[in-house]
Amino acid sequence: MRIKIVLSSLILLASLLSSCASYKMDINQGNFVTADMRGKLKLGMSRQQVRYVLGTPLVNDAFHGNRWDYVYRMEHGGKVVDKQSLTLYFEADKLARIDDGI
Repeated sequence: MRIKIVLSSLILLASLLSSCASYKMDINQGNFVTADMRGKLKLGMSRQQVRYVLGTPLVNDAFHGNRWDYVYRMEHGGKVVDKQSLTLYFEADKLARIDDGI
């Protein structure tokens, strides 16, 4: 009788552990830029104004100081379900060009 209880407990534990191993978390990484936020960007804005609208960029390239990259990626169950990128270029500390990455 005691062996049956131990075996059934082990089977239950094994099934619980195997179901946990197959679970994949949702992962959000980067700067999510909404259409409203994107609509507020205007050429000629200062870096400070852009940072106020979009926040600090995820990627800050030391070799390209006049370029800011806003990158976002969302994974659900281990698969990429949403991905976006927005690259901003500055000249004389003013927003000169916007590349939506489309």
